[in-house]
Amino acid sequence: MAENDLKTLLYPVFNLSADASPAWGQMSAQHMIEHLLQTLRLSNGKIQGQCAYDEKRQAVLKRFLRSDKPMPRDFTNPLVGPELKPLQFSDIEEAKKALNAELADFHTYFGKNPDATPVNPTFGPLTYEEWIMFHRKHMTHHLTQYKLME
Repeated sequence: MAENDLKTLLYPVFNLSADASPAWGQMSAQHMIEHLLQTLRLSNGKIQGQCAYDEKRQAVLKRFLRSDKPMPRDFTNPLVGPELKPLQFSDIEEAKKALNAELADFHTYFGKNPDATPVNPTFGPLTYEEWIMFHRKHMTHHLTQYKLME
């Protein structure tokens, strides 16, 4: 269920053109896709994260994660900062293919490691279910940014 839920949520991204303009922020469409890809890599065990906040703050932030509140438009990952990272892929189509593969690897990783709790830079260690909540909230944030959903 969760696997199809996130994949369905991402469908509009695969129709995004390289010259699409965001409603806010400085990310190009390819930057946004690569940004989503990096968060999937954090959650599928390919890169190790560290949290910027102590356990007390993480508990408060996890309440936000579990809420229906959207991510604020001006949210900045505390460990990444406001600067855009160099693009990793030669074009947006290559980035889209990689995004799709990382999403599949996310579900495979937790299928093999059901008790894993990879670290999110804002929320700390997250279970599979919490990562799904995060990805849903995070993807919705960026889909809204690119006017792919309301």
